[in-house]
Amino acid sequence: MRRLLVTGGAGFIGSNFIRYWVNHHPDDRVVNFDALTYAGNLENLCDIESVAGYRFVHGDIADRSDVERLLEEEGIDTVVNFAAESHVDRSILGSDAFIKTNVLGTFDLLEAAKYVWKDFSPAQRFLHVSTDEVYGSLAPDEPAFTETRGYAPNSPYSASKAASDHLVRAYHQTYGMSVLTTNCSNNYGPYQFPEKLIPLVLLNALEGKPIPVYGDGMNVRDWLYVEDHCRGIDDVINDGKPGQVYNIGGENEWHNIDIVNLICDRLDQLQPGAASYRDQITFVKDRPGHDRRYAIDSGKMRDELGWTPAHDFTSGIERTIQWYLDNRDWCERVRSGEYRQYYREQYGQSSA
Repeated sequence: MRRLLVTGGAGFIGSNFIRYWVNHHPDDRVVNFDALTYAGNLENLCDIESVAGYRFVHGDIADRSDVERLLEEEGIDTVVNFAAESHVDRSILGSDAFIKTNVLGTFDLLEAAKYVWKDFSPAQRFLHVSTDEVYGSLAPDEPAFTETRGYAPNSPYSASKAASDHLVRAYHQTYGMSVLTTNCSNNYGPYQFPEKLIPLVLLNALEGKPIPVYGDGMNVRDWLYVEDHCRGIDDVINDGKPGQVYNIGGENEWHNIDIVNLICDRLDQLQPGAASYRDQITFVKDRPGHDRRYAIDSGKMRDELGWTPAHDFTSGIERTIQWYLDNRDWCERVRSGEYRQYYREQYGQSSA
């Protein structure tokens, strides 16, 4: 039986991970610790609120005393750190929150775990969820990122994640903490905040709005279905070697414009309008420091832990498109802020 503290558990990947863990490890204790910033949405987990082993606590990982108290109170032996500001565009407009949460917040979380755990045992695990963006940008003919590639972050967001990765490594090297780091490729799936590419394309298309595509649309991303990511984290928590980094990717590269066209074409079939949704595609000025290509080599995950993605892109994107079509009301509440009212009604203003 594990006792998990999942930070950022009301966000896109965090909430999918909690649902996955509760379903696959029903005897474990899962504490969701989230500050409920703009992308944190408790409605993502309304279907498991009554699960006996699940608890939500409203809080900030940068509040070290609160984290220490929760680690002690719950007897936490496993920390899974999803808490992060994660949108590149927002980091370009203002970096302060990214440094506060991604760097200082990770530091406070590490310090709290070090203080409470003291003499580290093999059962204690601190898993830090990071991103392929820390590695920088790949040329078209370069091999995919492996765990030995040097860091070369190109945005304030990726720089803040790189800094947090180095802190996590240092706590293993210096103090012997049983840390693990995962670097994932672009996730997609249900409950993703509508500012990210796939839900943005879907919703703008359906609402008759321009579908913005940066530059020439030829930037390449490696897409991973979020449930496969959750399963990979499970494997790393249980069988990963302390101090190691594991890259979790879909090995599924797509140009951005091809993703956009695929979604438009599928919507033409599922919910046809007066004209093709492709007519709404609008090319806009590229963002500063826009990395050209990401790709993850998941060979270490495959060879050491036996992990491979269970979903191919055809089935994964089909499930994702259908989820957004079936949950338009969720999208509206997220964008309107009604989910904050849901939080107040369910848990009150401060905590649960």
